[in-house]
Amino acid sequence: MSGSEATTLPVPGLVIVGAHGRMGRRLCALAGDYQLDVAAEIDADGPGLDAGVAERALCVIDFSVAEQASTTLAWCRAHKVPAVLGTTGLGAAHEEALEKTSREVPVVWAPNFSLGVHVLLELVSEAARILDEGWDVELVETHHRKKVDAPSGTALALAQRVAAARGTGLAQVAKYGREGLVGARPRSELGVHALRGGTIVGDHSVSFFGDGEVLTFEHRALDRDIFARGALRAAAWLMAAPREPGRYGLADVLRRD
Repeated sequence: MSGSEATTLPVPGLVIVGAHGRMGRRLCALAGDYQLDVAAEIDADGPGLDAGVAERALCVIDFSVAEQASTTLAWCRAHKVPAVLGTTGLGAAHEEALEKTSREVPVVWAPNFSLGVHVLLELVSEAARILDEGWDVELVETHHRKKVDAPSGTALALAQRVAAARGTGLAQVAKYGREGLVGARPRSELGVHALRGGTIVGDHSVSFFGDGEVLTFEHRALDRDIFARGALRAAAWLMAAPREPGRYGLADVLRRD
């Protein structure tokens, strides 16, 4: 076998948590495109994360449910296995587990593993920086009827970018939907609205309303494979070379691979 042929062989050691879900199945199906070999498929119906899995694990991807995230992170921390976490709807306890694990192993977390959404985050942040509070900002996200958390993690990330660019925190300016006599819209308010229905993969739009003009940034996900491919790219990046413990994002993967 020639050297060039050898470099295309799959790298063993990828563990998929939530392997039997919609995203998990796509991660398993597409892993070979990134020269990755799935060493273990973990799901609620078995098998589980155990010491035996740790013996052949070089990286874990978890796209399951929020309830599983802390368990996966604790396991990765205990066995010193890098992780890619794509689960949304995380609360304070999950955030604490994420920070604790990232102090001991490299963890790539992103609210959305789409390349297009990564660009959207950057554009929205820049627009919010350039346009002053004379421009009203409203965010609308739409997902399929089975999505259990709202607003989406991507919507929150976009809203946080707007708030940060304007020198404030999301908690101080966010308005999640409106009902009744809410009064005139405050200049600093940031409207966040969630729609659910059908089989929509994920749409996000951020509109800046000025006097006499509107600027809108929009991203539409047409296929879940975009998320799987982003996560697999992150896993390949983690497995390609030793990475320092820390919390990484998709920007790190795209900038450094």
